[in-house]
Amino acid sequence: MYNLISALSRRQKSYVFLAADLALLPLALLFTLQVQPLPDPALATLLSLMPVLPYVLAAAAGMALWLGLPHVQLNAYERHAAVQSALLAGGTALALALLTALFGPALPPGTHVVFAICYFLSMVVARAAMLQLVLMIYRRANPRCRVLIYGAGNTGTQLAQALKAHDGIDPVAFADDNSSLQGLTLVGLPVFSPARIAEIVQARQIRRVLLAMPSQSQPRQAQITQRLQQLGLEVQALPSFAQLIGEEALVDKLTPVAPQAFLGRAARDVPLKEAAGSYQGKSVLVSGAGGSIGSELCRQVLACRPAKLVLFELSELALYTVHQELGPLAEAAGIELVPVLGSVTDPRQVRMVLNRHGVQVLLHAAAYKHVPLVEANPLPGLANNVFGTQTLARAAARAGVERFILISSDKAVNPANVMGASKRLAELIVQDLATRPGQKHGQKTVFTMVRFGNVLGSSGSVVPLFQEQISRGGPVTVTDPNVKRFFMTISEAVQLVLQAGDMAQGGEVFVLDMGAPVPILQLARQVIESAGHSVRDADNPDGDIAIEIIGLRPGEKMEEELTLTEELVHTRHQKIFCARETVLSEIEVAGFLRSLRQAVAAGDEAAARRVIQRWVEGYCQPPEAGRKSS
Repeated sequence: MYNLISALSRRQKSYVFLAADLALLPLALLFTLQVQPLPDPALATLLSLMPVLPYVLAAAAGMALWLGLPHVQLNAYERHAAVQSALLAGGTALALALLTALFGPALPPGTHVVFAICYFLSMVVARAAMLQLVLMIYRRANPRCRVLIYGAGNTGTQLAQALKAHDGIDPVAFADDNSSLQGLTLVGLPVFSPARIAEIVQARQIRRVLLAMPSQSQPRQAQITQRLQQLGLEVQALPSFAQLIGEEALVDKLTPVAPQAFLGRAARDVPLKEAAGSYQGKSVLVSGAGGSIGSELCRQVLACRPAKLVLFELSELALYTVHQELGPLAEAAGIELVPVLGSVTDPRQVRMVLNRHGVQVLLHAAAYKHVPLVEANPLPGLANNVFGTQTLARAAARAGVERFILISSDKAVNPANVMGASKRLAELIVQDLATRPGQKHGQKTVFTMVRFGNVLGSSGSVVPLFQEQISRGGPVTVTDPNVKRFFMTISEAVQLVLQAGDMAQGGEVFVLDMGAPVPILQLARQVIESAGHSVRDADNPDGDIAIEIIGLRPGEKMEEELTLTEELVHTRHQKIFCARETVLSEIEVAGFLRSLRQAVAAGDEAAARRVIQRWVEGYCQPPEAGRKSS
């Protein structure tokens, strides 16, 4: 039967509907004659009407085709089609009245009115019965997908009504958070509490949930989606009104609040002024040029109008991105922009680049800096951060580079992780090269380093992470309720780095004034509220986004520090200090480099951690790392 129905063309289906309507005509007439008080029996009266009945059928067929009633599909038979059926019934009754008045037998006027009503009702009932029959056949041949509609408001009820005529979807029930709707029956479907979804799904064999709540916020919809997916359900959301009317482009333009808005203080603009002279007209190389810090260094160095800017980057995509951004600016300013794809751990390439481009100022920002990743991969982190710095710094000294500025981190102070320890070892290498006897006479390279804390908006920083978690509906994850971090904007940090590079004499550890440390829990609340959402906690259980405390990850500290000593020397810039810290001798630096290189070459993480513990002041190996190494 299913194959037979499926094989019928649209025109053939129209013929079937027309034949059904014409077949109903004599039946409706017989029923009318039966219920009317006529002198003769109903069947005898119908036989007496046989001469005019073919003409009535022909008139009915013509009117049906003229009205287009046979072309109306069963699942589209609604108010307009019902009006067409009423017109057909009325027109047929009128044709019968005229023919019987002319050719007999005469019938009372009321009989024609009752006939019109009976014929109309028979067409409506017949179509409803045929629809249910066809649906039953389709369901048996193609089992329908049973769905739960989440949201029993106007959108949900309209969706349920539309789906009832759908060939492949069977709406079973509603779920709604509104307690006043729970327990009601809307458009023939019961409304349940969301707490009973697991029970309903199992009892009614539901496979899919349709979210009919486009007015709800995206985080709220994401939370519901995640909860339903955990039950093994397929979840689909009804488009918002903005999507339906084509205004989604406007919605897409809404962007998260800029990270600097969460600084907790006014961002400081530090014009370079005379400091720009250290970079103007020079050949400047920025390692890690495609990173967050590196790309901002490139932008601000470009504003100092160097003769040449060399972009040294390991990541092809990052190098392409920064080169595409800066290319037009460099061309307009008449500055040569050179993209170099390579690694700072490659001595041959580093020497070639420094000599070919006559590099005079080198800003070393290339590093693996994500604490958990480096903690999980200590040997590549040490090789890149320590040996890369050694390779670049030694090549800079041999090539006669005027200034070498290492971008360091507050995590290098009393580090609790391999990333911080690697940055501290890089500092020791640069300090050693700054104090070499050969560096004190004749043409020498000024080696210096700048240490600062977290940068808002950089890759891997907490604000973009929080904003991404909010877009997914949360929760926002915080490691510990008491954890604090120093923060500075990328622009601030880079301006101060370039200022420090200008005032460097050699061997200094410059420390930037980061202000007071910011509680991360407070920052998470600010980011959630700035996105227009409320925090869901014990005081506000109906809030949008929850904050989840996940515990400190391996290598993380409650608070970071900026110096190994409290002895800070003021510089001519009020936001830049110089820390007086002890340095290792040339022999000691050579010793730890040799031991570390052997550990990395042997793939021995335990040996590498022992080298760090021996030479990095304040390093405390996490217990997990100790167990892993053993």
